Amino acid sequence: MRPLLFILPLLTLFILRLPPQTPAQPVSCSPIPHPHPHPGFVTVPAGTYTIGKKGSLRNPLHTVHINSFPIAIYETTNRQFAAFVAATHYVNDAERHHNAMVFEPGLEEFRWIRDSTANWRWPNGITRGGIRDRMDHPVTCITYRDALAYCAWARMRLPTLEEWEVACRAGTQTDYFFGSEDSRIGEYANIWHGHDHLKADNTDGYMYTAPVGSFKPNPWGLYDMYGNVFEYCTGKLSPAESPNTAHGRGGSWWCSRNSCHSFNSYSIGSINIHASFSNLGFRVVSLP
Repeated sequence: MRPLLFILPLLTLFILRLPPQTPAQPVSCSPIPHPHPHPGFVTVPAGTYTIGKKGSLRNPLHTVHINSFPIAIYETTNRQFAAFVAATHYVNDAERHHNAMVFEPGLEEFRWIRDSTANWRWPNGITRGGIRDRMDHPVTCITYRDALAYCAWARMRLPTLEEWEVACRAGTQTDYFFGSEDSRIGEYANIWHGHDHLKADNTDGYMYTAPVGSFKPNPWGLYDMYGNVFEYCTGKLSPAESPNTAHGRGGSWWCSRNSCHSFNSYSIGSINIHASFSNLGFRVVSLP
């Protein structure tokens, strides 16, 4: 089954791959350590940055000015989301609507399964195990609305599309913060290394999500900016865009070199705000 807006024309969040182009030239800035009261965050310096990619239709090369902001070192975890639920008794959208989309090996490319038992507690459905031993994995099977609800409780917010990219690039000038080619992606990201998704892939030790911080960070000390789970951001690609469309960035454990390939600094995916997938989560920005 193919959910609304998750296909562009393939699975949304699994972005059109454009041919290599001359990389963007972001302003080189160094992060400053963020003092208390923001432990676990890195402060991105205010400045003017060049982001996007030459030739990209969704994210062309352009310049933005951002104010300084503290962004979480890690993606939001099951443990953190569980604390929110315990404090508020929040019922997330997948629990209410029983419409989360999950994956299991053997499916053709860009095919997912609607599993009525899946939600943030059982991110791949009850038959595939829960989060008891995965509390430090990123929370998944949540909608954009769920992420905003968590942020309101935690006095946080989601990064904007531009903030996320500046933080991800970490002052680098290439498509990846570690260079121009993806040959070293396995050092930095939990992705799918198999040729296709017909067989399980545990090449890096994880078929689904990995505990946050399991791979190398970017130069500013931010982990899992590529792979593990796509991360919700705020903002629109155009004024005419539907209010029911949200965006995610960074790729996920499902993404491979042959399918999706969104584990880079410039790709932007789209998803319906009411949809939830087992490869989609978020990280937060701390409010003043």
